[in-house]
Amino acid sequence: MNGLDPVIHAEARLRVIATLNSIGEDNEIAFPKLRKILDMTSGNLSTHLRKLEEAEYVEQTKVIEGRSPATYVRITARGRLAFLDYRQTLRTLLTDTPATPATTIKARDKK
Repeated sequence: MNGLDPVIHAEARLRVIATLNSIGEDNEIAFPKLRKILDMTSGNLSTHLRKLEEAEYVEQTKVIEGRSPATYVRITARGRLAFLDYRQTLRTLLTDTPATPATTIKARDKK
């Protein structure tokens, strides 16, 4: 992959995919619980989940529990691979970028 995946790179989607990755590929989480963990509004989370779902990185399952609708979210195998690639690309970018000593930066800023 060349560069960071723009679907994952948005801060909110990165938080979503990282959280879903941490619970595992075969596990799902209830939408309200995910919303609470991420401290996001329902609308905001829905928007970002839709983008991730369009990329086939997550799946949403809507069911009826008793008389109430419930939505569960899980990361897909494709989403897990995309997240692992994203992390590796980020590590490579950070490792391969020559570090500029802070003293050099401060010296240039003073000019």
